Amino acid sequence: MSRTLPLAVYGAAMTLLEPLAPSLLRARARRGKEDPGRTGERLGHASHARPAGPLVWLHGVSVGETTSLLPLISALLDRRPDLTLLVTSGTTTAADLLAARLPPGVIHQYVPADAPGPVLRFLDHWRPGLAIFVESELWPNLILAAHDRGVRLALLSARVTAASANRWARWPKSARALVTAFQLILPQDEGTARRLGELGATTGGRLNLKLIGEPLPFDSAELDRLRHGLAGRKVVLAASTHPGEEPLIANAVRKSAPEAVLILVPRHPERGSEIADMLGASLRSRGEALTAVHVADTLGELGLFMRLADVVVMGGSFVPGIGGHNPLEPARLGRPILTGRYAFNAQDVYADMFGAVCAIEARDGPALSRHVRGLLDNPAIARRMGDAALAFAARQGAALDQALVQLDPLLPA
Repeated sequence: MSRTLPLAVYGAAMTLLEPLAPSLLRARARRGKEDPGRTGERLGHASHARPAGPLVWLHGVSVGETTSLLPLISALLDRRPDLTLLVTSGTTTAADLLAARLPPGVIHQYVPADAPGPVLRFLDHWRPGLAIFVESELWPNLILAAHDRGVRLALLSARVTAASANRWARWPKSARALVTAFQLILPQDEGTARRLGELGATTGGRLNLKLIGEPLPFDSAELDRLRHGLAGRKVVLAASTHPGEEPLIANAVRKSAPEAVLILVPRHPERGSEIADMLGASLRSRGEALTAVHVADTLGELGLFMRLADVVVMGGSFVPGIGGHNPLEPARLGRPILTGRYAFNAQDVYADMFGAVCAIEARDGPALSRHVRGLLDNPAIARRMGDAALAFAARQGAALDQALVQLDPLLPA
């Protein structure tokens, strides 16, 4: 595919910057942003041999995107057990999660930097027949180089914000070149479908992978131990919280439900000590017992704490700029859900959940206090909300079946 001038300039700039990549990666590793033992993968040097036979490559940048790939991975393995699946991600937290949750035989690598050298080394080694990107991962060198090599491309669960679409619209020919490189695009919602269409894409049906999946895993023995320690106390769980939210949620729960245990699960676990010190809370990573406020700063245990919860408060929605996080994780466990007013990333999902009366919006701290107290005081209403959430989650699976039918012609023989 011929490059437009902006794409050619971008490729040339990344080529010039490529010699700086090793030192930049080492600096990121010192800050905990890269795995120091695997920076070679970022430069396109594989740390795993390529198995013989057809290979499908799936990519998601961070924890949310890679987690959403898990049901698709399972479905592909069920339909085509002869396939080798390669999953790439961009963050260390996503890599840690995948190490624990990928099925046996599925390979994980870090995605290469979007520079010609790393990209070509990556493609030379892995030789995928199909590449599946999720959400908004539009890396020009990676996409166009794969397309030039005859790799079929699919963009699933696509999400393009208005701001992102406006940026791409400044270079309409370049945007068209990128989106038309995909043989299949399945947007999450109508807004994304419209924006992609304006950039030149042809889209198929709707698919939001974050709405599909199995309940989060948990350790049953640890669940029994924690329940025994709670001694019947109610639990409010705040999941995937961000800076500025923990004090707001803690104050709301302390005012309305001082008898309850508040468990805070920060989106970025490395913030755990900071939050615990700020709120005078106990900390999971130190092995401390549950107290009135407890910070769960360990990876892979959200399913455990959601099962303890009487009410789940979804983080990322009480401060501007984050956009909220996936409410289907508590919904799959039949938990009543509270969200703030800034959940624009899941706007359509929450609209449906509000209509099904399985989630409630709390616009500020006082509203959050009222709703927490109301759900704890009325367990029958909380149960009805949880049952409605469970039913809503169960209805989402049909979209994956439809997507697999559309993917079938793109799978390598």
